[in-house]
Amino acid sequence: MEKPDKNRIKKNKTIVESFNNAIHGVFFAIKSERNMKIHITSAVFILILSMFYDLSRIEFVAVCITVALVLICELFNTAIEVLVDLVTEEYHPKAKAAKDIAAGAVFISALASLAIGYIIFFDRVSTDLDIVINRLENSPAHITLISLIVTVILVVVLKYIFKKGTPFSGGMPSGHSAVAFSITTAIALWVRNAKVTFLCLIISLLLMQSRHEGKIHNVIELLAGAIIGFLTTLLIFQVFSNV
Repeated sequence: MEKPDKNRIKKNKTIVESFNNAIHGVFFAIKSERNMKIHITSAVFILILSMFYDLSRIEFVAVCITVALVLICELFNTAIEVLVDLVTEEYHPKAKAAKDIAAGAVFISALASLAIGYIIFFDRVSTDLDIVINRLENSPAHITLISLIVTVILVVVLKYIFKKGTPFSGGMPSGHSAVAFSITTAIALWVRNAKVTFLCLIISLLLMQSRHEGKIHNVIELLAGAIIGFLTTLLIFQVFSNV
């Protein structure tokens, strides 16, 4: 029997390590489970859609809880499958039952999400799409939030692809640099004030310098993050606004 790797089973020493391990767990589920890819895509779409409709606080909380429930069930389902496969690779009725029960939990949560989504969004989605586009064009705050979300997602995905650093520390590209330049670009396009934009640019450059001096990122990683934040935000503003 293979001996357990002490480096893998050691307790998390810091909050950052806990976050990094959690992100690795989520990416493992996304990589190994096709349904998880579908759930993640649907969750992102639903949460973004929720920001542009007049949902009450209770409705928005219901959407968030429903989305979280589906993802949590899928993560537990993946964990149970991994544990069962670790215990035995041979067919066993109880092993099959464990996997089927976990899959049943995902199925029920998915049905509940469809029902809640239908109740909340049907009347709103059936209205003219131009209303949503008009709201985006006149809501730079919403566009800025979308830009930040997309930027963070791109950074985490790229770090996973390059397999360098962790989702929240180090690696290629720099997340801090990407977020800083995303905010700077959004302010430049939103406020249209050279002095404010220059001040934000200076702050972003100081942040990049601190990450470099702390030997957390090299120059290439910092520049890559800055370019990603700038281009992502610029593209989203061009698509959703009249800037």
